[in-house]
Amino acid sequence: MQNFTDIRALIIDMDGVLWHGDQPQAGLVEFFQTLRDIKLPFVLATNNASMTAQQYVEKLAKMGVCVALNEILTSGMATALFLSKHYHPEHTRVFVIGGIGARQPLIDLGFTLTGLYETNPEQRAQLVVCGLDRDLSWDKLATATLNIRAGAYFIGTNGDISLPTEHGVTHGNGAILAALQTATGVAPTIIGKPEPIIYQQAMELLGIDMDYTIAIGDRLDTDILGAVRAGIRSLMVLSGISNENDLKHVEYSPTWIRQDIRDITRMLRELT
Repeated sequence: MQNFTDIRALIIDMDGVLWHGDQPQAGLVEFFQTLRDIKLPFVLATNNASMTAQQYVEKLAKMGVCVALNEILTSGMATALFLSKHYHPEHTRVFVIGGIGARQPLIDLGFTLTGLYETNPEQRAQLVVCGLDRDLSWDKLATATLNIRAGAYFIGTNGDISLPTEHGVTHGNGAILAALQTATGVAPTIIGKPEPIIYQQAMELLGIDMDYTIAIGDRLDTDILGAVRAGIRSLMVLSGISNENDLKHVEYSPTWIRQDIRDITRMLRELT
């Protein structure tokens, strides 16, 4: 295992790394205080598109941590940015399954969002974006299905099939995508991890060379695989979804494995 050196920036996952649901991980405040003390820049890059950057800032504030808006990158934000480079927002209609975190970035960039059953040729969406939706309904699934069957491009903010919460591990956005794929026969294009897009966008925000950037996450199949595809080093914590036994079933691995953010804090303190 490589030495923990040459680190100038971090890309940090949130669910399973910093908290489970609304329950902060032990050592959260100390972890961020260490990042500030050693002046190590970071982006909090999450596959969870259910909340906006502002809502994540507020969530962390309630846990005693202060971060800036430009230190947050959600898969909802990454999706909107990606689509804005391939479509003219002012001429593109989008149907969204997902919370405000999936909708607001699209609105901010000028896309028009369509409503339930707006599926006739004049009203229907050219794009269907699906993110984690805690208010998922039959009508939302039906509208998405009708639009996709009519030819709308199908995009998933992320493909996580599970989500760690304070109640335990439950279903993630990947389960919703699977339902729509079954109903339409169309596979979604995924923007979040393990695709490298969100990591590439985070590195652009950081302005740090990839050789000096480390991704921190709890999932082998998203956080770690995404880092491998993006060509950066990674650290897997065992406080979320994946465990060391899972490594036996994949052909890739993180650069480092640690128990939780308390261990990372100790490692970072040793660098100073």
